Amino acid sequence: MAGQYVTEVNDATFEQDVLKSDQPVLVDFWASWCGPCRALAPIVDQVAETYNGKLKVMKMDVDRNNATPGKYGIRGIPALLIFKDGKVAEQIVGYVPKETIDASVTKVLA
Repeated sequence: MAGQYVTEVNDATFEQDVLKSDQPVLVDFWASWCGPCRALAPIVDQVAETYNGKLKVMKMDVDRNNATPGKYGIRGIPALLIFKDGKVAEQIVGYVPKETIDASVTKVLA
C-alpha cells in the first residue's frame, strides 16, 4: 500500500520513528476499507517523493493500531498529521488536493 518513499509505522515504532525523528514527519492515518484514504494514497506518495530528504512520510493503519490514533484524537480518516520536534505541527482531515498538503508541509519546513 505504501509507495517507494513511504514507510509503515505502528504503535510500537511510533515514538522512535516519528516523535524522535530529526526530520519533520507526515503520518497518514488510514484504513484499507476507507475509499478517501485509497484516493489520497497516490497524493501522499507524490508528497513523499517531492520532499524526500526533508520530510519523512509514514502510514499508520488505524485498524491494526489503536493506541496512537486514540492518543492524537483521530476520529475521521484519512487524517494527516505533521510532526515536528515530537509535536503535532499541522493536521489535515479528509481528502484534500496536493496543494493543501504542500501548503502545510511548506509551513512546517519553513
